[in-house]
This record gives sequence, C-alpha cells and structure tokens, in this order.
Amino acid sequence: MTLPQLSQGQDWRLALPHDHSDHLLIWVTRGQGRILMDGQRRGVGTHNALIIPACNLFALDLGRQAIGQVVAIPQDTQLLMPQIPRLLRIRDSVAMKELATLIEAAGREQESGRTLCEQSMDAFGALISVWMQRQLALEEHAPTRRNAAARLCGAYCAHINANYATPMTMSDHAQSLGVTPTHLTRACKAATGKTAAELLTERVLFEARCLLTGTDVPAQDIARHLGFGSAAYFTRFMQHHTRATPTALRRASAMALQAA
Repeated sequence: MTLPQLSQGQDWRLALPHDHSDHLLIWVTRGQGRILMDGQRRGVGTHNALIIPACNLFALDLGRQAIGQVVAIPQDTQLLMPQIPRLLRIRDSVAMKELATLIEAAGREQESGRTLCEQSMDAFGALISVWMQRQLALEEHAPTRRNAAARLCGAYCAHINANYATPMTMSDHAQSLGVTPTHLTRACKAATGKTAAELLTERVLFEARCLLTGTDVPAQDIARHLGFGSAAYFTRFMQHHTRATPTALRRASAMALQAA
C-alpha cells in the first residue's frame, strides 16, 4: 500500500505514537521527516527503509510531499523478521532497485486477484524478508548502541503501549520502571524531544480517535475503556487536543467517508 493508504488520508494516524498489528516495512522514496521508534527520535530521508515489528510503538512525521510504499506482513508469519525496529539508510542503487521492483510486482499481483494470488503474495513476502535480512547483515547497517536515556525511553514506550487503556498516570509508569518521574521525563525528552507525559497523552489520544472514527461505541464507553474518570473529562481531553468534541470528530469522520 501507499503511505496515504496506511494513514487513511489522516496525518494523525501516522504522527501520533501507536503500534500496528502487522510487521511493517516502510520504503521512503521521496521527502524527509522524523520517526519515533525504539524509544528514540531519528531523521528519515529518501531511500530509507523503516522496519517496524508488530506491536512496537512508533510515530512517523513526514512532509506532505513525501512518497513511500508500505509492506504489511502478518504478525503470525513464519518468515524471519527483525525483533527490534530498524532504520536502514540504503545507499546501494542495486539494493534500491531490488526492493522497489519487489514492492511494485507484489502490488500488481495483489491487485490482479488471479488464481493462486495468496500463494504468490506469500512468495513476495519471503523475497522481501530475504532482502531485509541481507541488508541487516551488512556492516554499514549494524545497529548503534543506545544510550541510557534511549534505553529507558524504549522501556517506557513499550510499557505505555501495553497499558495505555488503564488509569495509570505517568508517575505510575515511572514507578513500574523503578525510576522517578523527573528522571523518566528527562530521559524521554533527551531521546525523543517529548516529555514522558506527552508520549502517554498522545498514545491515548491515538486510540481515542481510532475508536471514535472507526467504531460506533458510545463516547462514554470509550472514556471508560481508556481509564477516564468520567465522560465529561474525556470530552475536555479531546477538545483540548483536537479542538473538537468526540461527537464532532465522529460526525466529521462520517462525512469524510461519505465524500470519498
């Protein structure tokens, strides 16, 4: 799929911290921006391959002129997949062409709907997995050692991603990680440019927007699910961060779908 298809045409679906149920390979062919993954924020540019294992927190902020392709591989795949997020800056033109050719061919096959399409897509997935493994084996793509701040922020990102739908505060998360809120905030700020509280807020905000725009679950039930003390508090939270009430967000999403 394309980047707009992954984001469903809504920038917040990529820019807010979240995870994905599939393994993702994002191939950026034009533009630049930043990605938050593995507890740190890094620059992204043309001919960068972003490998994001399933259920890993990430946020991608690219300019509107950016172009990219996305390969989603099911979490239960038997293919060999990286266990940690990786950013590969591809400089070899042959490797660039190989990946672009595989993705384009897989896209054509997917759209064809021909007999044995599913088996063919499995084969393309295997070839793309081989491409990733070959790149990861190169010395130029050897992962750099994360500093203490990035390691702590990475653990925090994993913790909030697993527990965002609870009434845990940032201080509660810090306590679970065995550090003070001040130390956690300092580490997150150094690694990502965001405070620990901001990362938690944005993860909750992403889930709230997904539930409001993708389901018909009542707002009060969404509030309860996400650990808000009341529907009124949830409404204030959404208005503060989106300048719209839950009802207005839901209505705007429905209108956009009808227009499409």
